[in-house]
Amino acid sequence: MWRVLRKVSQIVREEMDATGAQECLLPQLQPAELWQESGRWDTYTKAEGIMFAFRDRQDRDVALGPTHEEVITTVAREMIRSYKQLPQHLYQIQSKFRDEIRPRFGLMRSREFIMKDGYSFHETAESLKETYAAMDQAYSNMFRRCGLDFVAVEADSGAIGGSGSQEFMVIADIGEDEIIYSPDEKYAANVEKAVSIPPEAIASPFERYEQRETPNTPTIATLAEFANCSPTAILKNVLYEAVYDTGLKILVLVSIRGDQDVNDVKLQNEISKLAPQFEANTVLAVDVPDADAQQKWAVKPLPLGYISPGLADDYIAKKEGIHPQFVRLVDQTAVDLKGFVTGADESGYHVFGANWGEQFELPKLVVDVRTAQAGDRAVHDPEQTLQVARGIEVGHIFQLGTKYSEAMGATFTNEAGKAQPFVMGCYGVGVSRLAQSAVEQRHDKDGIIWPVSIAPYHVVIVVPNINDAEAMAAAEKLYADCAAAGLEVLLDDRKERAGVKFKDAELIGIPYRVVTGRSLKQGKVEVVQRATKEAQELPLEVVVETLKGWVDEAIAR
Repeated sequence: MWRVLRKVSQIVREEMDATGAQECLLPQLQPAELWQESGRWDTYTKAEGIMFAFRDRQDRDVALGPTHEEVITTVAREMIRSYKQLPQHLYQIQSKFRDEIRPRFGLMRSREFIMKDGYSFHETAESLKETYAAMDQAYSNMFRRCGLDFVAVEADSGAIGGSGSQEFMVIADIGEDEIIYSPDEKYAANVEKAVSIPPEAIASPFERYEQRETPNTPTIATLAEFANCSPTAILKNVLYEAVYDTGLKILVLVSIRGDQDVNDVKLQNEISKLAPQFEANTVLAVDVPDADAQQKWAVKPLPLGYISPGLADDYIAKKEGIHPQFVRLVDQTAVDLKGFVTGADESGYHVFGANWGEQFELPKLVVDVRTAQAGDRAVHDPEQTLQVARGIEVGHIFQLGTKYSEAMGATFTNEAGKAQPFVMGCYGVGVSRLAQSAVEQRHDKDGIIWPVSIAPYHVVIVVPNINDAEAMAAAEKLYADCAAAGLEVLLDDRKERAGVKFKDAELIGIPYRVVTGRSLKQGKVEVVQRATKEAQELPLEVVVETLKGWVDEAIAR
């Protein structure tokens, strides 16, 4: 695997260098002060909680770097003075440390991993977009050269932030991320970011407003069955509890059409936008409050499963650190509902035939927080029906803008002689994750099928019987000739049965296997291709030339 990682790193390095980026090495141990300047210390140590942070013997807060925006911004702040020095693009290939909440699958999601992270500094947004486009192409080149099937998708920027970002996904059933895409290949996005046109709502059959007893209907499915109506005629109201970095807790009530689900990432982004209104910088957590959480702020039991969009604010205790009113959001799917069914704020009861502007006030904050799903229509072409696949994120590029440079006072002098914050971009590739992704995407029941370009060796020469002097001599000559031709070759001359050697070669996934067996009497050896398991006998004198041609052709693709 280390040989594979070295090859992946070299491919990444070559493609980065081809864009003019400069390789560097940044410190893994980072002082808390830099992260406090950017405002991300609490986010990474408390909200997401993925940073390994501790105190050193001088009692200073330090951390192992999960990423390096703060460090590189400090370097730029201290070394780049003038617009004449821009643009600059620095990258490194280095171990990162993240206290993953769900480490899994070896190299796929581990707490220590190898990553290529790059950062660019610009005078203008237009200059940033040029580098962003160059990285888009460079990343495509990397993954293509590594022999992987991948797709670029729109993505949420998460804790790193910025105005826009794009993920590169390796398609694999085991992938953690869900990708929404259109068959015409003109739209693809991570489900956290995806937008779509939902199914048309079926008109509500309820024209008269009334409250009805609806026993045992706490879910949309049970209510729709009881009321004999479509879930699209139901208004669902979901309660969330959010905590800002100031410690302030707010209660958020989200109204959404009954057949739709709230996208937690989209919701957190919307709540983050509200932070300045509450004199806060960032959101530490957004959760559906359980019974214990409710007891800390609710003055009386909530009618869970029967909540209306007009749930009274007097459910919230007047306590310091708790906003006294519900923050009410309405998803776009619910704005045009008429005669809808919704909770009556009384357990076992719903109201029917309700309307915005009559029984309930439409919330002022209209948002898109619904989860796009397979079967929805594409925004760019409603004739396209969106589909879903699973993917492994192996790369992510961001247009950061001035988020970090403004927060950390990183400026340069522009042509007019005025101080101006750097416009920044950042670009990451999971080197070890990419290697693991190749295994997940390319394998069969017998083991790994490495793409030739990143395989640990190109060729394995197997000697079924090491006591056969002729077979050993032929194998050793082939080994020397392959090495001389520039092929990476492994000689399996272990004291093992032939079947064990064949199985090991397939398990490890070496692209080509040469066997010095019975066909040697005819001056031939057996050559097996791992990907297809196709076997053929080739004359000894053409084996090396043939293998060299196959390897060169595969790497050139």
